[in-house]
Parts: sequence; structure tokens; C-alpha cells
Amino acid sequence: MTETTQTQTAPDGAFSPYKPRSPEYRLAANALRGLREDLFHGASAYRPLPPMNTGGPLAGRLPGRIRGYAAWTPHTLVAAVAVVTTIAAWLNAQGSVTAPLYALAVLVPPLMTLSRPALAFWLALAATAGTSFVSGSWGLWPWQPPNFISYLTVLTVVAIRTRPRTAAWMWLITALYCSAAEAVLGYHFENNSGPMLLVSAFVLLGVTVWHIRREAEQTVSAQQTVTAHERSRRTLLEERTTIARELHDVVAHHMSVVAIQAEAAPYRVQDPPPELEKAFATIRVNAVAALTELRRVLGVVRAEDYEAPEAPQPTLADLDTLLANVREAGLSVEKVRTGAVRELPPGVELSAYRIVQEALSNSLRHAPGATARVEVSYVLGGLGLRIVNGPIPEASLVKPSPGAGHGITGMRERVSMLNGEMTAGPADGGGYEVAVFLPVTAPTEEGA
Repeated sequence: MTETTQTQTAPDGAFSPYKPRSPEYRLAANALRGLREDLFHGASAYRPLPPMNTGGPLAGRLPGRIRGYAAWTPHTLVAAVAVVTTIAAWLNAQGSVTAPLYALAVLVPPLMTLSRPALAFWLALAATAGTSFVSGSWGLWPWQPPNFISYLTVLTVVAIRTRPRTAAWMWLITALYCSAAEAVLGYHFENNSGPMLLVSAFVLLGVTVWHIRREAEQTVSAQQTVTAHERSRRTLLEERTTIARELHDVVAHHMSVVAIQAEAAPYRVQDPPPELEKAFATIRVNAVAALTELRRVLGVVRAEDYEAPEAPQPTLADLDTLLANVREAGLSVEKVRTGAVRELPPGVELSAYRIVQEALSNSLRHAPGATARVEVSYVLGGLGLRIVNGPIPEASLVKPSPGAGHGITGMRERVSMLNGEMTAGPADGGGYEVAVFLPVTAPTEEGA
């Protein structure tokens, strides 16, 4: 058996032995990457602490003006702690030339946590190391009481403003500093690194638990919002299903009655004229067609196990049949077609047919006795439609039916679904005009 050696390509194109990274190496690399992202990358970036949310149960009971002041409570607390530690540092180093520097060293880091938290941590650590050599009345090493309070404040605020991983890094760096300070001059003073590490560990642990709890509450709140949205959506769908079911049952019943009566009407009249028989036949055909369309559209939501009947959807090729039915209903309509007829996507064909159908239905209802004109234009970028009806003749005995505007709304929805354009309004010289353009994307070579 021969042993093979895995190789990898070097930047210059040569092959070198492949050395897999150990899990320990990857863990250390990820940890150092996290340290760089949390405390080094963008450490000096300006990140002001936003005002506190005053919509809680406690702050929400305050008067309006006081509530506005309450939003700055975190800033006030941090500033108060900084001022107290500054006074303590000044009193500790009173009479020394380093007193102003000592007071400034414990004042600036807590205040900087309000704008640059990562930089405030490093500044607090550097200030602690620099002021540890200032002689004081306490004789503690390496944390003088003002430094202790100031540094602990910085750790707390930075941990609150960042992620739990940053709190772990800050505590680890603090432990390394304590070990180094103890190794240098710890034997000359009373060591207080243990209390600092213990107190800071409890504080950072509490902040971490607060972070975890807040994230859990946000997750639960987001899930509740999604659940409420889904519940509302399901309720809406159930209501729409109920409405569709009732509409299907009621309208289907009446349309069936219309079709049966239209079929039986000629047999109830002795020697009916051919025009009457043709009119009743047209009524029956339209009633059956409307019933079929109604069942196709609403049957899907009427029951889960409903199977929609397999029937071809109407296209522009069926436009002549539609116009013939409209003419038999009493509307004089003219059709004009321009451009080279070509096959269009099924969605465009169906939408164009329905738009013409709805526009002509509106003409029958709202402009009885008027003439209509349907223009179909096959252009390079898509399909153009123009349906216009003239004014209502003065001699018309049929009154126009009032409308709610749902037909125009439905046409606009179809046009919007296909990213088209539509205008509808009064036509020049009276009447009404609907103009539609449905874009058709030319097939590419890859998609052809």
C-alpha cells in the first residue's frame, strides 16, 4: 500500500503539503478574532448612549415633563458616580502635584462610556495602571478605592452596551492585569485584586444574564407578533372562505334558476317568434357560462377537497365570441386590431380578455344604448387595449345602473399584477374610455 500526501496550491502556483488546522487552533483563532472585533475594531467609533425608554410600567406613570427628564437617568447615574470618584481621588491625593491628574484619570473613563464604550475600557485600564503608583492614604495595590469604583463602573456600562462575549474578554484582561501587577509590586502593598475579580465577575455575570433574558423576551415578543399575525391572517382567510362559500351557494342557485327558466320559457309561449327563442337561448348560454366561471373561481375555497374543473381559460382568440354575446345583449360594438398577431403569455392573454369583458359589461350597465369600440394593438413591447363607449343616446329608454367602482378596481389590479399601465376616465366628446398597456418581455436566447 502506498501513502499519499495531500497537497494544496500555493499563491505562486506551486504545490505544497496540506497541513490541516487542528480544532484547538481554529478555536484560538476564532477567539482572537472575537477579541479584535469587540475591543479593537472601531474602538474609537462614536456611539452615543440613547435616552432610556420611558414607556415602561414605572416611567409611564410619570408626568410628561418629568418623563422627559427620566429618559436621561442612565447618563445622570454614570455622571454622578464619576463625580463622586473624582472627589474621592482628589481628597486621596490632596497636597500632591498629581492630584489633578489622578482626579481626571478616574473622571474621564466613566464619562467616555456614554459615547465610546470600547475606548473607555482601554482608557480605564491605562488610567488604573498609571495612577497605581500615586501614593495614597489607603496603601492598596493595584486598585485604589477611586480606581476600584471607576473601573467597575466602566466594566458595567460597557458590558451593558455590548454583547456578553465582550464582558468575558474584559474580565479576562482584568485578570491578566491583576496577575501582572501582583508579580511586579504586589509584595510591597496589601493586594486587593481578589475583591476586584470577584465583584467584577458577579457584576458581569448579572449583566450577561440580563442580556440573555432581554434577548429571550425579544425573541418571545417577535414570536408572539408572528403568531398574532398568522392568527389574524388565518381568521381573515376563514372569513373570506365563508363569504366565498355563501356567495357560491347563493349565486349558483339563482344562476341555475335563470338558466332553467330561460330554457323552458319558449315552450310556455305558443308559436314564439325566432327572435324571442334566440334571446332566451342567449340568456341560457350566458347564465351557464357565468355559473361555470363562478364555480371555477370560488370552488377552490369552498372546500379543501374540491377539484377545480379542467377547462381552458379564455384568451384573445375568444374575443370574437365575447363581442358576439355583447352584441346580442344590445350593445353595438366594433373591433379594431392593429399589429401582427402573435402568441402572448397566458397571464397576459387572460388578463386582456377579462379587462375587455369588464369594460364592455360596464358599458352595458352604465351606458345603455351607446356604441362601443374595442382596439387591440400588438406592439413590440407588449399589448395595448382601448375600450371606449360613446355617450348615452337621449332616446334611450333604459336607465343606467349605478356602480360601486369595483370593476375599475379589478382591472387596475390585473394591470398592476403584470406591471402594466392603465388610465380610465371620460372620453373626448362624451362617453368613457379605458386604455391599458400590458408589457411583454421578449424571450432571451438562454430562456428560448
